[in-house]
Amino acid sequence: MYHWYPDKGKMAIYSYTKTKAPISKKLLSVISVVLILTGLTLLTAVIYPIVAFEIYYSSKYANLIKPIPDDNKSLTGNLSEVLGTAFTDYTKASIWFPKASRVNLVRNSSQYLLSIPKLKVNKANVIVGSDDLSKSLIHFTGPLPGSRGNPVIFGHSTILLFYNPSDYKAIFSKLPDLELGDEIFIELDNVTYTFRVYDMFITSPSDLSVLEQNTDDEEITLITCVPPGTYLKRFIVKARLEKI
Repeated sequence: MYHWYPDKGKMAIYSYTKTKAPISKKLLSVISVVLILTGLTLLTAVIYPIVAFEIYYSSKYANLIKPIPDDNKSLTGNLSEVLGTAFTDYTKASIWFPKASRVNLVRNSSQYLLSIPKLKVNKANVIVGSDDLSKSLIHFTGPLPGSRGNPVIFGHSTILLFYNPSDYKAIFSKLPDLELGDEIFIELDNVTYTFRVYDMFITSPSDLSVLEQNTDDEEITLITCVPPGTYLKRFIVKARLEKI
């Protein structure tokens, strides 16, 4: 920009001042688009797991929603206490059922291996009494597999887009893909036990009946959160030991 400074009897003086160029409309448009896309991506990440589960699994398990027994409701407190907040770290097994106690927990063996061929889960570590689901499956309560009772095994899940059977943060994401009759293998103390799935259902995180022990039979219970990537419900798989 040029400025003219007239001075009587003298030559006119001009000076040049550089003006900052305004931010172009094109740049503003790009920034706006990026912000909108970021918002849509975050929104999709939240909604997608729920919608996908409704589309692919809800019809399959429509008749398998388990009600909460009345005698368990008094033990669990408010549902909000069980769900916690959005900042709760659900890789910690101890907060999945905060009202539950780890009864009948046998510790003469600290870990064993679990395989689910249909889901391509191969010899995943199950740590007895641990709490970090990002590093292994967790044997939460009950006797060791192969004994009379109900060993309860927790496994983490995430949205199906990131499913990886070798990643403990995603290992049980496809648990709802199992069918009645599918096999689950447990390797413990150089013995391989074969369990066959006989029941699957969805229940509330306040339902403690899934942790109960039945010493009349040898079975296992696998538990994960659904829809994958959320902590709204619990998906339960029960399998019975095949007689050796």
